[in-house]
Amino acid sequence: MNIIVCIKQVPDTAALHLVRINPETNTLIREGVPSIINPFDENAIEEGLRLREKHGGEVTVLSMGPPQVEKALRDAIAMGADRAILLSDRAFAGADTLATSYTLAMAIKKIGKFDLILFGKQAIDGDTAQVGPGVAEHLGLPQVTYVRKIEIENGKIRAERTLEDSFEVVQTNLPAVVTVTKEINTPRYPSLKGMLKAKNAQIVVWGMKDLEVEPGRVGLEGSPTQVIKIFTPQMRKKGEILQGTPEEIVDTLINKLRDQKVL
Repeated sequence: MNIIVCIKQVPDTAALHLVRINPETNTLIREGVPSIINPFDENAIEEGLRLREKHGGEVTVLSMGPPQVEKALRDAIAMGADRAILLSDRAFAGADTLATSYTLAMAIKKIGKFDLILFGKQAIDGDTAQVGPGVAEHLGLPQVTYVRKIEIENGKIRAERTLEDSFEVVQTNLPAVVTVTKEINTPRYPSLKGMLKAKNAQIVVWGMKDLEVEPGRVGLEGSPTQVIKIFTPQMRKKGEILQGTPEEIVDTLINKLRDQKVL
């Protein structure tokens, strides 16, 4: 079974104070900000490894971004992935979810041989949950989202989807695209052997010239989503704790509301 896991490198939540915004493009400036593999994507990697251990085959990890994303790909190899491909080109910069899913889909077409494509359910920096379904649409493949359990048999995938107050079981033919939740597994730690392999692994890098893409559909030019305004929220004033008996507190509160002409 040949599995492709699409991952994203995201800013480390412990270093969000270092994140800056490009005032011209209204996009994140990621250079110089500590980054990690998107946590949901770690679950996707783990599920790919478990399926490979059960059914054989290989796991290819695919990501798009600047050269620094290579670290995330090496971390995935350290976990046990067989190979990694980075899509990196200035022409890809500023891509929204539509342009990103299109570029990933074209790379997957270039890879050619696959049975299953895995994503985390969403990225913690954008929270759109659109790229996985977008790739499925570009490739014309069935998709199952928010999956917490996977079973594969006789060329079909049977998946349990998490709903708001229940779950449902969906079955479809392979190849397919699946996005997973954190319920599906607990990601493994990299082994010493895996870390040594990752250190020396060759990361394949593809640019726009390596993919059969239409220039107007990638990067900022291919992104119909436009950020009109971006700003840092102002700190709210500290609240006031009223003291006294319940009756005194009610009287004080009413007087304050009247002073502010709320009542």
